[in-house]
Amino acid sequence: MFVKHDGRGRTDLKTGAIFIQVFVTGAAGFVGTAVIKELLANGHKVLGLARSDANAAALKAAGADIHRGSLEDMNSLRVGAAAADGVIHCAFNHEFSKFAANAEQDRQALEEMAKVLEGTDKPLISTSGLLGIAPGATATEAIPAAAASPRKSEEVLAAAKRGVRAMTVRLPPNTHDGVEGGFAPLIIAAARANGVSAYVGDGRNRWPAVHRLDAARLYRLALEKGVAGARYHAVSDAGIMFRDLAEVIGRRLNLPVVSKTPEEAGGHFGFLGMFAGLDAPASAQWTRDQLGWQPKHPGLIADLEHLR
Repeated sequence: MFVKHDGRGRTDLKTGAIFIQVFVTGAAGFVGTAVIKELLANGHKVLGLARSDANAAALKAAGADIHRGSLEDMNSLRVGAAAADGVIHCAFNHEFSKFAANAEQDRQALEEMAKVLEGTDKPLISTSGLLGIAPGATATEAIPAAAASPRKSEEVLAAAKRGVRAMTVRLPPNTHDGVEGGFAPLIIAAARANGVSAYVGDGRNRWPAVHRLDAARLYRLALEKGVAGARYHAVSDAGIMFRDLAEVIGRRLNLPVVSKTPEEAGGHFGFLGMFAGLDAPASAQWTRDQLGWQPKHPGLIADLEHLR
């Protein structure tokens, strides 16, 4: 393929098609696999980070080019970023016993890729979370993550001052597809293990959610049209009451639905108990207005109706 490169993308000189060569970390993960399919379906090229032979085989089967490396190998990240017209960073080590260390590794990985992209105006899209951004209030894109937040992905936005089109996509705690993804499987597993489906207090606290295919489309739109320094919210369900989640899980599993006190939450939910009572609705209105993003796939409650 003969191409012309203009700093924002590439043009196939034979067909006239415009595409972006995108380096995707976490490309074999739950969200990453949806992102690469979305990119490839819309004419872009994908260079996927693969840390194992199994990941490499899966990415090749999906139509992506392979770049071997890992989050621990900073040189592999620099080389991958340098070979691309933009980066979508979906990878994260979710071992919660080492969350602070993993968040620092995430920050370092983003910083190394940002250094490679300085002065190019190429996009660098990080991934961060929505839970806890504005407890008790509706989180909007204008609200920065708290300085004390252990998740450091948003710090990459500072690279916008160094000529990088740095952005972040904020994912809800329930980024789902069927009954997979996000925290929903953990809530389901707790219900099975304890013989009851539970919520905390009156269960009126709200969590946002999004289908992973809708989230994948948002990553693509941010890549194509997003602006430096922006936070984009991948939110279709702005705030589902936790009690509603517990009730549909209880009904589908034929289990009683009960309330737990905050003190009892850890015994039922495990580490998730510290979040289960958190009220954390979120808006994506600005994101929709700016990028023309409209979710099309089923909401979380509809997905949970498939639970067996």
